[in-house]
Amino acid sequence: MSAGFSEMDATESKSQPRPFSIKLWPPSQNTRQMLVVRVTDNLTTKSIFTQKYGSLSKEEAEENAKKIEDVAFAIANEHYEKEPDGDGSSAVQLYAKECSKQILEVLKRGPSGKEDKEALVSEEVSAPRDTMFDISKGARSFIEAKEAEETLEPLKEPGNSYTKICFSNRSFGLEAARVAEPILASIKNQLKEVDLSDFIAGRPEAEALEVMNIFSTALEGSEGGVALSEALDTCTHLKKLDLRDNMFGVEAGVALSKALSKYAGLTEVYLSYLNLEDEGAMAIARALKESAPSLEVLDMAGNDITAEAAPIVAACIAEKQHLTKLNLAENELKDEGAIQINEGVDEVKEMFEKFPDRLGSFDENDPEGGDDEEESGEGEGDEHELETKLEKLEVNKEE
Repeated sequence: MSAGFSEMDATESKSQPRPFSIKLWPPSQNTRQMLVVRVTDNLTTKSIFTQKYGSLSKEEAEENAKKIEDVAFAIANEHYEKEPDGDGSSAVQLYAKECSKQILEVLKRGPSGKEDKEALVSEEVSAPRDTMFDISKGARSFIEAKEAEETLEPLKEPGNSYTKICFSNRSFGLEAARVAEPILASIKNQLKEVDLSDFIAGRPEAEALEVMNIFSTALEGSEGGVALSEALDTCTHLKKLDLRDNMFGVEAGVALSKALSKYAGLTEVYLSYLNLEDEGAMAIARALKESAPSLEVLDMAGNDITAEAAPIVAACIAEKQHLTKLNLAENELKDEGAIQINEGVDEVKEMFEKFPDRLGSFDENDPEGGDDEEESGEGEGDEHELETKLEKLEVNKEE
């Protein structure tokens, strides 16, 4: 995870003009709703097509319009992901074209009362069920409560089929995280992939940690982590274990510790950003203390480890005479915990003197630290440009 731009980057961004770029895809919820309104108008107001085939009632038109827009969006979004064109303009054109096509199909069928009151949309309008929810496209930017409510609305729809979500590149503030929490909690059991990379970039440390805790709580369950840990129990010949950046949690951390206790040949362990907290970290440290005598690398950064767990972690470190790299950055050790860890490091001080560049950072463990700031605002005007392109939706004429 990135903690944001450096101070030099921030200075340069203020002194140098930003490159201007426009991303037209994906559209916001407001823009999508705007298109639904226009499709509804096309299905109800007088035109050469409604004169020929008949118009729909407002209620029936609105229901059809929502489904038409869903289909058009899914088709255009699939096109954008497979053949991105830079600014998304071809996806916008396909979006409008598909809407136009489906409007004509619905008008040809006529009002549902003619034949089948249950059939509101023809088979051609049956939307493919979307499994990927991705808000990462475009320039990196902050997301606050109001935008989060609009952007995450599709995840609240009953019966949605999303199994993968990607919030990467959008930095969540505290209020936005609180909006996301109940939504994520409601769908966590159907999710298979969750990408949260860079989702707190540029936020002050205290806020970023609270946001991480909110997301961790919402997605808590860790059935996958427990299952993986139990499977690792049989892989006793592993020499390197890398599980970084997963939503493990305490329960999965304790399960993992049982497997680690059997690893005699382990030399590298990467367990950063697993939400282990003190309980999980202490269980793993106890297991490693009694196993893996040749351990060279231990990475447990970003696990909310506090001073309470420091003595156990220090005792583990003191036993590792071959340790050449230790990373405990972005924990909550503060002065008290850091001192205890350093006492453990002192016992292998000679090794670290031989490898001065191999002792990983203890950054962001002190009680007082500066907050990085990141400017957002790139892509301003994108939505206006997209709406302009969709302003005049026309139904394609029959061939």
